[in-house]
Amino acid sequence: MSLTLIYRGQNVRFSMKLSKPRWLAIVGGFAVVSGLVMHSVLSPEEMPAHLQTNQDLVKPKQQNDSYRNEQVVALTAKIAELQSHVARLNALGERLAEEVDIPKDEFKMATMPSSGGPLQTQAVQSHLSYSDLDQHISDLSLSLDHKENQLKLLESLALGHHIENTSYLSGRPIGKGWLSSYYGVRKDPFTGKPAMHKGVDFAGKENAEVFATGSGVVSFSGEKYGYGNMVEIDHGNGYKTRYAHNKLNLVTLGDVVSKGQPVARMGSTGRSTGPHVHYEILRNDKQINPAKYVYRKPKT
Repeated sequence: MSLTLIYRGQNVRFSMKLSKPRWLAIVGGFAVVSGLVMHSVLSPEEMPAHLQTNQDLVKPKQQNDSYRNEQVVALTAKIAELQSHVARLNALGERLAEEVDIPKDEFKMATMPSSGGPLQTQAVQSHLSYSDLDQHISDLSLSLDHKENQLKLLESLALGHHIENTSYLSGRPIGKGWLSSYYGVRKDPFTGKPAMHKGVDFAGKENAEVFATGSGVVSFSGEKYGYGNMVEIDHGNGYKTRYAHNKLNLVTLGDVVSKGQPVARMGSTGRSTGPHVHYEILRNDKQINPAKYVYRKPKT
């Protein structure tokens, strides 16, 4: 075969004879060299370091963006849930205000103080930015603080209203039974010696119901030395009542009870000789004679 080369602007022609095997070897060699060159150019392992680094940086950024979007959606849903709670608190507060006869124009749960403006109750959209979410959270925080203060005021008004009408202490703490021991000095049933009895005892059948003699809040429910199982109710204005030696207490600390509500079952726990309820009235944490309260008529 003949080959033509261009050397310094002149064509140089020469011929050579190649056998078929030699010719195939040359062509194969070119193919191998070309393959190695292409591999070195296109192989990811041989890519420039800065290109590989850029690709590594893209993935974490995409993951962070996805996580951030998920957080925004979650916060948005939580804010919407809190707003629904605020709306229910508004409705509850307004019902309580009606019960204690507060004029609607003087007590509006849904209205914020003058410094805050009205509560925005529109639905929170999922595309809100972090700054928007922060503003919503700030508004909700201010609103909830305001609701707490309003409900505390309502609680005070409602309790005062309730106490005035129903915490008037009167009557016996049992339905059936008899007065078995009076207030004052008596012979102690265990020692036989004179001792001060700071309450009155009503005897009856075991497991009989023991009733609250006035409305209030349970300030103690549990076992107390000498008293056995005891319930104490705070009626406000410095007055408390105690119901002791119970077989079972039916109320727990913090319960709001109404006049005539069962608070215990009669028993003989603690320092007791038989089924009865030891009933005390305290004024400013000092026991007083319950007699006049037991026999007076309920307030209407």
